[in-house]
Amino acid sequence: MPEAAAPGISLPNAALPAGASLVDRGSLIDRDRGLLWHPYAPLDGPAPYAVTGADGVRLRLQAADGARFEAVDAMSSWWSAIHGYRHPVLDDALREQAGKFSHVMFGGLTHEPAVRLAEQLVALAPDPLRHVFFADSGSVSVEVALKLAVQYQAAAGRPGRHAFLALRGGYHGDTFGAMSVCDPVDGMHSAFPSLPAQHFLPRPPAARLSGDPSDGVLRSDPTDVAAWVAELEAAVGLHGHELAGIIVEPVLQGAGGMHVYAPECLQALRRVADEHGLLLIFDEIATGFGRTGRLFAGEWAGVVPDVMCVGKALTGGYLTLAAVLCSAGVAAVITASEFRALLHGPTFMANPLACAVASASLDLLADAGWQDQVLRVQQGLRASLAPAAGLPAVRDVRVVGAVGVVELDRPVNVPAVTRAALERGVWVRPFRNLVYTMPPYLCSAGDVAAIGAAITAAIQAVHR
Repeated sequence: MPEAAAPGISLPNAALPAGASLVDRGSLIDRDRGLLWHPYAPLDGPAPYAVTGADGVRLRLQAADGARFEAVDAMSSWWSAIHGYRHPVLDDALREQAGKFSHVMFGGLTHEPAVRLAEQLVALAPDPLRHVFFADSGSVSVEVALKLAVQYQAAAGRPGRHAFLALRGGYHGDTFGAMSVCDPVDGMHSAFPSLPAQHFLPRPPAARLSGDPSDGVLRSDPTDVAAWVAELEAAVGLHGHELAGIIVEPVLQGAGGMHVYAPECLQALRRVADEHGLLLIFDEIATGFGRTGRLFAGEWAGVVPDVMCVGKALTGGYLTLAAVLCSAGVAAVITASEFRALLHGPTFMANPLACAVASASLDLLADAGWQDQVLRVQQGLRASLAPAAGLPAVRDVRVVGAVGVVELDRPVNVPAVTRAALERGVWVRPFRNLVYTMPPYLCSAGDVAAIGAAITAAIQAVHR
């Protein structure tokens, strides 16, 4: 039987003493430590901050040492809470649907929130994306997209095509299929040797925002783009007979390094996919719904994928929900196949609460004028993060849409930079060598200025 804890590791809350009540456990943080795993953190890792409240774009937090902070959430709760917290429109949508029914199975049943949300997504998405599959989370939506591509190829008479082409530096989720198309060397998932073997292209050439801030373009070195396209063509020429599709995060690679790349690469991917009968899958989970300054990041290249995954901001950060959209042509092939159905069906598929809030969130996105909101954030981040470029530890500063990234020349001291930013009124969650922000769209100009100033000052204080 496994040991309760490895030698030398103290897990203080791994067991509740006989006769003890929960109130005997001490503070919320004390009760958490040793009991709960947090994302990518050990049980005995640094103490988390306790959230005591959230409103608008601000979090109220308490540290393990008792210090209290009110901070602008520069992370939008991992890029999802684009409308901030306790938004009355989303709160009302949640309460109204809860008053009717909170959940029903989607097998053999349907309901208004799911149908309305699907109609909205199809109306927003570019032609010919006309069919919707609701999934539990972003990772699951990627699994569904990969399965869809394999089913499509088999139904099209190419059953040997079940591998995928992906990008170095990419990140697509934490489930097994999704992990297999994440960066195989520098990604988080290299510890799993049993993952399906996939094929990978180099990270696409970097691009930078230039031109009029209200109608900017992403520019890159044409020579670098041409060299990358040559590698794409060679890879597909060699492996195309075994590929079901190509999956990428369009224009912005998120958790793999916050890398902004040339839209021309998407155009080349579309062309090559068409030439070889491959499905082109865009993972817009992080980039969709305006984050990069376009409603969907593929719009930077004028490219429409065969399959598109969306999530994160879909419900405004209220509930977990994702969606897979596919073209009418792909759906027709699946419908005419042996199984006739997409072989996936989560218990909480099209959860009515999540669909109702997502529908309200999409209405709010349009009503609030997301383009103007994102432009304001972009302009504010470009101004407020500019001084960081002069710091000795900083390698690069880049901004696109409501995304600001400060790349260091060394790994970030995450606890120290987090605390230093909190002391300046901003919550950030750095990773690797990046201190970045993806704030709620409704941040004021003052909020955005505070974010940039806090990030710059925190780096300066910690990484001299």
